Amino acid sequence: MLQVLSSAWALLLGVGLLMIGNGLQGSLLGVRGSLEGFTPFALSMVMSAFFLGFLGGSRLAPVMIGRVGHVRVFAALGSLISAVMIVYPALANPYVWFIGRVIIGFCYSGVYVVAESWLNDAADNENRGKALSLYMVVMTLGMVGAQALLLVGDPSSYLPFVIASIAVSVSFAPILLSISPTPMFETAKPMSLRDLMKASPLGCVGMFLLGGVFSGQVGMSAVFGANVGLSLVQISAFVSSFYVGAIILQFPIGWLSDRMDRRFVIVCTAAVAAVAGFVGMVEPEYYPMLLVAGFVLGGLTTPLYSLLIAHSNDFLSHEDMPAASGGLVFINGLGAVAGPMITGWLMSDRMFGPAGYFLFMGVLFAAIALYAAYRATQRPTVDLETTGPMAVMAPTSTAVAAEWAQEYVIETELEEQETAQEA
Repeated sequence: MLQVLSSAWALLLGVGLLMIGNGLQGSLLGVRGSLEGFTPFALSMVMSAFFLGFLGGSRLAPVMIGRVGHVRVFAALGSLISAVMIVYPALANPYVWFIGRVIIGFCYSGVYVVAESWLNDAADNENRGKALSLYMVVMTLGMVGAQALLLVGDPSSYLPFVIASIAVSVSFAPILLSISPTPMFETAKPMSLRDLMKASPLGCVGMFLLGGVFSGQVGMSAVFGANVGLSLVQISAFVSSFYVGAIILQFPIGWLSDRMDRRFVIVCTAAVAAVAGFVGMVEPEYYPMLLVAGFVLGGLTTPLYSLLIAHSNDFLSHEDMPAASGGLVFINGLGAVAGPMITGWLMSDRMFGPAGYFLFMGVLFAAIALYAAYRATQRPTVDLETTGPMAVMAPTSTAVAAEWAQEYVIETELEEQETAQEA
């Protein structure tokens, strides 16, 4: 781990600052939009716009990098992010915010691709898994730190938005001044959705539903908090609870997934998350319950993302894993676009009010658990000795990180095979 830090600390620092800017602007818009009188549905459209832009960026960023290179893409997209964050408070209009979120989502997708490419290039076969885990931890800690900065300054003023813009601008320095050479860039062409669905129905359906869960969860958490009358401090802690849970529960669930049938772990994980969602729905204004529900839901969403990719790998050859991972990330992105919109609709006064926030997550998690249980009856259990490890992944990752994770899985499997042959 120290070796990874010494060789890639600048990249990790830059990624952490990028995540602070991203997490802060998302929560700020939820709070500021409520202060401006935006309806939950209007804010849900604004939140969905980020994932729409992110999905588009994931397809176009590799083309842009191929034409002008990593450094120019990173600098150009990062500058746009900083500029849009200043536009938000200047033009408090849902239509302007929608366009701004599309732009920021597109740009963040591109800068993540660049950062992940550099970090993957800095890792080697011996520390690739540790580098991936450290990258995911830094991303999550950045989101947690962003919620603390939410308390600095009045959300109705310019200051918090300026802080978010500064965090992104400063992130350029450690990354662009890093001595790391520009890496070779090449991504696998995603597997066709038909072939991917045939190889892993549970992986495809689960990733689509989980995309809706994650985007609705993080995109609308601050909006939910403002709608139930939470203070700024309480909103900050509530949003943070999702990310703290993700950090704490990721590795225990990963340990279990490598030692038992992954479909069983998926069923149990999704079922527990569904219960947490329905419990949160019953008492949406009871603050201690909100923190517990947020911790459990956030703590199970991120591991479930990794579980679904690992489960899909169990039915794929090494040659198909990189292409399949790109396809699964794309499917997850499709689900993510709709998540905030449906959540906002359910949160409207004519539907379920604030309780709709937890209802949406509870229903989708229940659907994942039921479908995983059904799929367990349709395909025999994979021998644990032939399965690869579960690589730590986050729903905010791009296809580059997904392929990076597959490299780690393949290398680990080959090493285990060589060790078994020697024994």
